[in-house]
Amino acid sequence: MSKITIHSDISNISLVEKLIDDLSQQYAFHSDVYGKLLLAVVEGVNNAIVHGNKMVAEKKVSISYAVESNRILFTISDEGEGFDHTVLPDPTTPENIERTHGRGVFLMKHLADELAFSDKGNEVKLTFKF
Repeated sequence: MSKITIHSDISNISLVEKLIDDLSQQYAFHSDVYGKLLLAVVEGVNNAIVHGNKMVAEKKVSISYAVESNRILFTISDEGEGFDHTVLPDPTTPENIERTHGRGVFLMKHLADELAFSDKGNEVKLTFKF
C-alpha cells in the first residue's frame, strides 16, 4: 500500500487530484472508474480537512491506496475526533434538498463499490472495482 500525507489546507486537494490523474494514466482506468474515483476520493479528503481536522493546517490527512488486479482501495484518515456516520441526514429528503452541506458521504456511498468507516469515524475506506 502506498501513502501520501497532506496538511489540512484545501489547496492540497490539487495533490490528490494529481495522484488520481497519475494512477489513471499508469493503470489506464476506464473513464467511468476515473470519474467515480476523482469525485469520491476528493470528497473524502475535503471532508477530512474541513470536518475532521476543522481546517487546522498543522493537522494532517493521510491517503493510502493500493491497486489490485480488479480493484483499487483508498483509505483516508484525519486527526479529528471523528463522528457518528450512522446518523447522517438523507440529503434527498424534502427538508434537506436545498441544504448546501451534507451530501459528501451520500455521494461517496453511491460512487464507491464499497464504503466503510472506522468505529470512531475519522477513517474511511473506499473500494472501486474495475
